[in-house]
Amino acid sequence: MGGLALGCALPAAPALADEGPQKVFTFKDPRITESSGLAPSPTRDGVYYTHNDSSAAPVFYAVGSDGRTKATFRLRGAEARDWEAMAAVKDPATGRGVLWFADIGDNQDSWPDVSVYRVDEPETLRDATLTATRYRLRYADGPRNAEGIMVHPGTGRLYVVSKQFAGSVYAAPKKLRADRTNVLRRVAAAPIMATDAAYAPDGSSYVVRTYISATLYRPSGEMIARVSMPELKQAESIAYTRDGRYLLTGSEGANSPVYRVPIPARDRQAKAVRTVTATPSTRPVAKQTPREGLSGRDVLVWLAAAAGATGMITFLARRTR
Repeated sequence: MGGLALGCALPAAPALADEGPQKVFTFKDPRITESSGLAPSPTRDGVYYTHNDSSAAPVFYAVGSDGRTKATFRLRGAEARDWEAMAAVKDPATGRGVLWFADIGDNQDSWPDVSVYRVDEPETLRDATLTATRYRLRYADGPRNAEGIMVHPGTGRLYVVSKQFAGSVYAAPKKLRADRTNVLRRVAAAPIMATDAAYAPDGSSYVVRTYISATLYRPSGEMIARVSMPELKQAESIAYTRDGRYLLTGSEGANSPVYRVPIPARDRQAKAVRTVTATPSTRPVAKQTPREGLSGRDVLVWLAAAAGATGMITFLARRTR
């Protein structure tokens, strides 16, 4: 993104010690079994939105700080092939909340296009069916799996973060068109196997989550630091709190918890130094092999995970012959 050196690996960032994550709540709704996207309401205190992963209906939930569902919303005319992420921002022109839901999962890297849905934040927390606008997206460099989206709070521009061993950040056009397919172009590298991403409320930084940790970046794509995350069954979601001082992270599974993780003050200050001049870029970057501050432990964990997945697939294939 803006100011990213083309063809150059970004400098490794130091891993930070765990500074005391706190459990905010546990989802109590038995229907929320695969919380994959998470975002605090941009206009209401103590309200959080979430949705399930693949094989679910186009439904999202408004949840209170006690973990209980306040309202359930269905998107009219939407599909839920593999919803993987969401984002919530305040429209700078109207002050109203805007919610985005991303049907971007593609485990086989085979879909010619994916979709995101935009809907105004509900004015009242009552069960309802809402009309959303659908935008189709196509990657300029071919289909790929993704589990993260983020929306810049100042410009409203949408970004998709792919989930691969050579992950990437893709920028959507400045203005999305509902009457044609919008092209996503690669603008930055991302950590391997990214499971979610989010922009800070003031636009001064963004975060990318993996199963292991979270990494903070300036909008330029320059790494700020890595933040240790609590151990979760299957870490799927990341978001900033409304004040930008903490990260929220969640997991899939029934009765899954949501944790609040403090962003160290030195890193909040580090990102603020560049806020005035940092603006997202949509210039495509040259092909490169990203090196996003991965430790040897990270690499070993992912190699072990890949080997385990391959073994399981082979086992199932033999059982179903």
